[in-house]
Amino acid sequence: MPDPGPTAPDIDVAPTAADVARVQRRTVWVLSLGQVLGGLAFGATLSLGAVLAAELSGNDSLSGLAAASITLGTALTAVPLAAIARRRGRRLSLTTGMAVALAGVGLVILAVALQAFPLLLIGFAIIGAGQAANLQSRFAAADLATDASRGRDLSIVVWATTIGAVLGPNLVGPGEVLGDAVGMPPMTGPYLFTVVAQLLAIVLYATMMRPDPLLLAQRVTASTPAAARGIARADRPVAARYAIFAVAAAHGTMVSIMAMTPVHLTHLTHGESDAATLSIIGLTISLHIAGMYALSPVFGILSDRVGRVPTILVGQVLLAAALLTASFGQNSTVAVTLALVLLGLGWSASTVAGATLLVESSSEELRTRRQGISDFTMSIVGGAGAIAAGAMLGWIGYGGLALVVMALVVASVLMAPLGWRASRRPAVSTDTGADG
Repeated sequence: MPDPGPTAPDIDVAPTAADVARVQRRTVWVLSLGQVLGGLAFGATLSLGAVLAAELSGNDSLSGLAAASITLGTALTAVPLAAIARRRGRRLSLTTGMAVALAGVGLVILAVALQAFPLLLIGFAIIGAGQAANLQSRFAAADLATDASRGRDLSIVVWATTIGAVLGPNLVGPGEVLGDAVGMPPMTGPYLFTVVAQLLAIVLYATMMRPDPLLLAQRVTASTPAAARGIARADRPVAARYAIFAVAAAHGTMVSIMAMTPVHLTHLTHGESDAATLSIIGLTISLHIAGMYALSPVFGILSDRVGRVPTILVGQVLLAAALLTASFGQNSTVAVTLALVLLGLGWSASTVAGATLLVESSSEELRTRRQGISDFTMSIVGGAGAIAAGAMLGWIGYGGLALVVMALVVASVLMAPLGWRASRRPAVSTDTGADG
């Protein structure tokens, strides 16, 4: 992890390039720690969501509404949080997202106490604001980054999610014991860790993200040309649109297959003990999550060295390999597990490089707006993909689903030359801000 450097108070004098570099190192460090805390909070939430939804509704078929509510909440809060960042800075945006999510956790606990299923779904939707803040963190890592390190810095923050995502679900058991000890409603004890992690993240962002990276970037761009070199970028809207599409398509591909894999593995291991089935599912999803995050710095460095669009194409190759493996190896648990690992790696390469391309294809005036649109689109496509995949699984099976989803990969590949050429075309005027 980059050296954060000494404590960086708000810079009152005209910032130099050295000042900007020092603040950037500190920002990446703070955001990475925030992602660990956010991952801890969200990991426990996601692990319990389906169980609580099934328990309160009395219908296992409604268990997926918990994840759907979180996804919807993430989509609905992505653009407003981006607007807050644009006007008031990342510090206020990230703390607001975490604070809103904390209120959502309180509603979930209350819903369980009251056995109120609709209130539970509302609580999960509000928790989605925390996930929106976590997504925004990767863009915050690029606010002050230069061309040479933008992909690497963004990917380091993405990588930090690995720690929380792995540890969070493992706190469910200890959390339930602790919850019982303090008299919390059944199955809500793990949310004690969520509350603590959210509070620590709020304090971290509010006190340590000084100066605010986005506000400093705006100031540097407007008044310090020497320090702005490599930070400010000319606007290339076509390349930005391709980046948004590539990220959303990769996310839709990943979610569609990942969401149906536990169901498919349950059918595939029919006849084995429940413990054996759960063990296979747990191992597969854990390896998938590792694929999503663990190698993100590798893809960040690759995108810095060989280019954003070529790295997106590397991601598409990995996604295609995953889908083909899932389709033709659908009757093998080993093949399905391998497919999920490749799926995570393809998602990582595509989203890291795509997010980096979006940043550097957008002028400072339009950047945060497009980032909010990207996160909104990504969440909506992911949610729609999971819903559609559920219907298609029963119709054409797991292997057929994988081949249908291949259409998103093919579209991303076919559009890549357009994104490549657009990223190298002369800039367009953004005086009106109309092309967001």
